[in-house]
Amino acid sequence: MIRKLAWDEELAGRLIDERKTADGALMPILHALQETFGYIDRAAIAPIAEALNISKADVHGVISFYHDFRAAPASGRALKLCRAESCQAMGCEDLIDHLRRAHGLTPDSETDGALRIETVYCLGNCALSPAALIDGAPIGRLTAAKLDALVREAGQ
Repeated sequence: MIRKLAWDEELAGRLIDERKTADGALMPILHALQETFGYIDRAAIAPIAEALNISKADVHGVISFYHDFRAAPASGRALKLCRAESCQAMGCEDLIDHLRRAHGLTPDSETDGALRIETVYCLGNCALSPAALIDGAPIGRLTAAKLDALVREAGQ
């Protein structure tokens, strides 16, 4: 599992300041905060809005629109399963059903468990469909057996 730093307003402020003059600065700022802390604390919304001279609603809207931005720390490991056309053609829906049947896991549901399962639409690994990411590391040609091993490794 990738460890993230605890939220630190001073460090967050530095990350905002370092990126506020970049073209399209909002996204680089949000990505830097997400990468550093694993989420974007509500306390960052006002400083970002002020630094970029935009409304707090605009900042919140972008954070809530994109799935990869989190407003709170996430627990456990993250398994992202691709559901785009290539992965569908190669059986990703069967793998999602397998997770439900064999492990009682439902993708895209809030969980405090050791493994958080999210579905996404295209990981850019179509040649190795069905594709997934575990804590950001790519997995190609995912099978039910590989999925079972990932669930076991996560301690779910």
